[in-house]
Amino acid sequence: MNLQTKLVFITDADSLSGKTMIARLARDGTHFILNSSSGGLELSAELELVHRAGLKAIVVNIDLCNSHEIEDMLQHAEQELGTVDVLVHNNQEITPSTIEYGEEEQFLSSIAVNAKSAFFCTQAVGKQMMKSHAGKIIFVSSIHAEKPTGSAFTYSIAKGAVKMLAKEAALALGRYGVSVNTIELGPLPGDDERFRSTLSTLYDHYEYKVPDAVLGSDENLAELVAFLSSDDSRYINGSDIRLDGGFLLHYMNFKMKQP
Repeated sequence: MNLQTKLVFITDADSLSGKTMIARLARDGTHFILNSSSGGLELSAELELVHRAGLKAIVVNIDLCNSHEIEDMLQHAEQELGTVDVLVHNNQEITPSTIEYGEEEQFLSSIAVNAKSAFFCTQAVGKQMMKSHAGKIIFVSSIHAEKPTGSAFTYSIAKGAVKMLAKEAALALGRYGVSVNTIELGPLPGDDERFRSTLSTLYDHYEYKVPDAVLGSDENLAELVAFLSSDDSRYINGSDIRLDGGFLLHYMNFKMKQP
């Protein structure tokens, strides 16, 4: 895939998914805007890799729920590297919450981190992409945009909102040659703890509920992001791509593939 000279904006570069994307996309020659809550302190290995490859990276630490901060950052970045070609919104805040006892503060925080930030980033980057009549916007979402967690309802609500944001953006920005898609990420190692529930048994023995009994990885995610960032995916727009190995298709425990 030819991504040379493309400028990719990753909204949560410090996360494991963000770091894995940096390593993968750098192989194809992309430059980066990296939003890092650590100010780059947690990205030393990835930044070294980028620089060794002769690529450029701007590290920022901005509030993605503040539209003015995003727009100011994009203006400064444009002077140094040009306009954004690919936006990867990979914010994933998962906190235990229930309908019965959910607090308003927790609800608003989840909506802000997971969904409000997606809207403001899409709006700001979309303006640049409309002018250049090209661009890719990729939301790293979740299978829980469709299926309840039984343990983190605010996360499900936020990702459901992102799912429809992507549809509206694909329709509006698609007229300018911009593709907008979501990746509905399925089970990863540790999700049985992240989504531990007293209500749902979805994550009980969950590794065997993937038909081939192999959990996904951040490398799988990064490969799909690379494809959606490339011109090879030019006719994919407004799609929800489920990256779960068939996890949500499973419904017969006694037929699980087990050792």
